[in-house]
Amino acid sequence: MRTHDAQTLVLSALADGPLHGYAINAAIEKLAGDRLGAGSLYGALARLEAKRFVEALEGEGRQRPFRLTGRGRQELALQAKSMARVSEHVFESIPPDDVHYLDRVAASDTGRSYKRVVLHALGARPGHTVLDLGCGPGTDLGTLADAVGPAGAVVGVDASREMVERARGRAGERTEGAEGAEASGGSEGAAGVRVLLGDVHRLPLADASVDRARTDRVLQHVTDPAQVLAEARRVLRPGGRLVMAEPDWDSLVVDYPDLHVARAYTRHITDRIVRNGVIGRELPRLAEEAGFEVPMVVPVTSVFRDVGAADVVLGLERNTRRAVVAGYFGEEEGRAWLSALGGAGRFFAAVTLYVVVAQSPAVAV
Repeated sequence: MRTHDAQTLVLSALADGPLHGYAINAAIEKLAGDRLGAGSLYGALARLEAKRFVEALEGEGRQRPFRLTGRGRQELALQAKSMARVSEHVFESIPPDDVHYLDRVAASDTGRSYKRVVLHALGARPGHTVLDLGCGPGTDLGTLADAVGPAGAVVGVDASREMVERARGRAGERTEGAEGAEASGGSEGAAGVRVLLGDVHRLPLADASVDRARTDRVLQHVTDPAQVLAEARRVLRPGGRLVMAEPDWDSLVVDYPDLHVARAYTRHITDRIVRNGVIGRELPRLAEEAGFEVPMVVPVTSVFRDVGAADVVLGLERNTRRAVVAGYFGEEEGRAWLSALGGAGRFFAAVTLYVVVAQSPAVAV
């Protein structure tokens, strides 16, 4: 690890208050996923102390705590501002709320492209019952309701109360004015849409109760994808179908002359930002292990030629900040990276999402 990176990590670790050496390294491990060697840690502390960015408090040996000085806090703030200056007119430094983010992705060219593939592969027909696992704010419930018609039913399940309330509200908006329409308490509204608060690892549904099920960028975040697939298998009727759209973040490529930085950015996303960063490539195997047949896998590669459109999906500026703090590359490298990506030159990035079709056997076993 570079000397400057070690100092930045120590400053970041001390931002919330005084810590001694072992606790500093524990905080760094949370930030970067790895600890500094003893030499790197105490060398960084000595250099920061010499610059009067940190000061030692009373204590014995390595139990002696350190805290940021006023100068140290100013230095940490300057580093953040320095990086922000090169990108403040291009990138979002503050992440959008979850509902806004999901809606924007769905409305983007990228979102519309893969969602068309998912809907076609799902093959929902009038009269079917369709399950949307991790339905979020109900972005796609209306489309699914249109596919199954008045004789069918759509069930959305999400673990977030906020998302469930938003989805129920949207289900109600579709039927506003219809006699008896409700969108609360999990009750059925017009168009057969229900939204349930529940854990996709333990679905609040009976065995063999749905014809179709889908996930849309949900399994990348769950604790146990195999358990979610087992639950989907349980609630699907014989011959039912599960369609999953999940990215493989290790496939993210960004055109940048310094491949070390570009690859480090992708590695940071895969390692630290997304819980199951390579779930896209794992899905066919996991589905077969859960007892499904996998007749089809469709890769959908999103290509970004506009940095603003890419930032909507990739969060380039804020994730670059996180990568610097985590030690994947240095602050100067991060600033140069953002300056080049946000400049007037050409931009290219691409990432692949896999649509995996999993078929439940036609005869229950």
